[in-house]
Amino acid sequence: MGIEFASFLTLKGLVGLLTLTLMEIVLGIDNVIFISILTGKLPKEHQARARSIGLSLALIFRIGLLFGITWIISLKKELFNYGGFALSGKDLILLGGGVFLLWKSVSEIMERFHVVDDESTEEIETKVMSVPAAVIQIIFLDIVFSFDSILAAVGISKELPVMVAAVIVAVAIMLAFSGVISDFVNRQPTIRMLALAFLVMIGVLLCCEALHIPGEHGIDKEYIYVAMGFALGVELLNLQAKRFQDESNKKIEKKRIEKEHAHHNEASHSDSGIAH
Repeated sequence: MGIEFASFLTLKGLVGLLTLTLMEIVLGIDNVIFISILTGKLPKEHQARARSIGLSLALIFRIGLLFGITWIISLKKELFNYGGFALSGKDLILLGGGVFLLWKSVSEIMERFHVVDDESTEEIETKVMSVPAAVIQIIFLDIVFSFDSILAAVGISKELPVMVAAVIVAVAIMLAFSGVISDFVNRQPTIRMLALAFLVMIGVLLCCEALHIPGEHGIDKEYIYVAMGFALGVELLNLQAKRFQDESNKKIEKKRIEKEHAHHNEASHSDSGIAH
């Protein structure tokens, strides 16, 4: 794959760039969600920097893997085969990433069920994650997600400049919206739980793909994305309905208070009239 920048000037190159960019954004959603939840455990002043570092590293890994695509493809070769069950280097990487993502997501979910008192609050405050610890975890998941992303990109386009440009544009878009996504996820407890459930599903998906369950190519990701997209849509409707309900309750409460004040004023006037 030689670097021919003239490929951008063709209709095929432009369509490939658009397709790859959209695909990279979709495949990068799980990465953005993981970074959003992880950086949410950092002090507020360090969150934006950690997100920028995480997505910048994702960009570097993806571009590096594109230039080493021959090595990436070689990782699909079997390392060992025992009784018909074979694993490759790619499978081991996906399995490690899947197990780590499952552990991290389930741990975060279990934290939501801890009863908070004065002592546990102090304990939680002492467990605030440091930026280096967050970056190390982000790097590990970046590597795993990058493998999946790059192998999918190679299946769509063979033009290296187009793939590199698509990755750069996709990561730039994710970086631009990562702050909004992170604030939204961490501000809404139900959305945060839904995001963690999504990461659990992605972890299961990675493990299934690594272990070739139910077949060689694992479970189609489209099913996961559609299901979680539907669940997100329902939750957004619930949030909107709750907002309208809260506004209605505030208006009802305001009218009730106004009526009480009106009755109180009438009673005061009646008492003053009797006194006169």
